[in-house]
Amino acid sequence: MTRSAPLIAAGLVVLACYAVPYLIIGHIAAWYGSFLFWVMAGVAIIVLNVAATADLKDDVQ
Repeated sequence: MTRSAPLIAAGLVVLACYAVPYLIIGHIAAWYGSFLFWVMAGVAIIVLNVAATADLKDDVQ
C-alpha cells in the first residue's frame, strides 16, 4: 500500500468528523451514538497514521 492511500483515507475520516455530527447524528438525543462515532473515528485515525508512517525508517549510520 502506498503512503498516500492512508493519508487520503485519514482526510476522509477528518471530513466525516465534521459532517457526521451535524448532518447525521445531530438530531439524536442519546449520547452513546455520538460516543460510538468518536471512538471509531479516533481508532480509525490511529490505525491510518500507523499505516502511513510504517515505512518511514531512521537512516542513522
